[in-house]
Amino acid sequence: MKNARIVKDGLYEQVARMGKAVSSPKRLELIELLCQGEKTVERLARESSISMKLASAHLRELREAHLVDTRRDGKNIHYRLADSRVADFWVMLHSLAEDRLAELQVALKQIAASPEELVPSDRESLMKSARKGEVVVLDVRPVEEYLSAHLPFARSIPLEELQGRIAELPLDRPIVAYCRGPYCLLAKDAVDLLRGQGYEALHLRDGVAEWGLVSV
Repeated sequence: MKNARIVKDGLYEQVARMGKAVSSPKRLELIELLCQGEKTVERLARESSISMKLASAHLRELREAHLVDTRRDGKNIHYRLADSRVADFWVMLHSLAEDRLAELQVALKQIAASPEELVPSDRESLMKSARKGEVVVLDVRPVEEYLSAHLPFARSIPLEELQGRIAELPLDRPIVAYCRGPYCLLAKDAVDLLRGQGYEALHLRDGVAEWGLVSV
């Protein structure tokens, strides 16, 4: 019986390594960034607003838990998700948190304070409208993230290029903008810009991870 207890404790201890690996807010952000595609340490540090040293330390923790893998290209080390199920885990985790934590629900309202800014969560209807050309689905992430994976029928115009390329978008149809997921502000900024130019623009909260389109 004593040996059985030791074995059981050891099993839970190993599973707990997953919890320890994702116990840092920055490590969760790094996972979300890697859901968009492979990235170098330098880019991950820049996009998560932390130092290279700290990014490397967080990535080491994720790698030790076998949540991310690496490849070397000359002097550069590229990180990617170890498995598409890591993206699924991230989606399930933040969805559970949004359902259970009132504080998170309040914080999310700062991204889209008005319900009319959000696209209804009926994916089938959205894709049907996009297929017919009734709406334009706009991916405002960096182009390399779009090339890694994107929503069906989506058009790529990175946010930093949107002002200069806005004439490429039709004024007679709604624009549905999306980015990296519910905690990304790129799509909100795009919607604000488009509305300021007279477009009917809506914010789609979900990104490729939420749609199960992550490529690893």
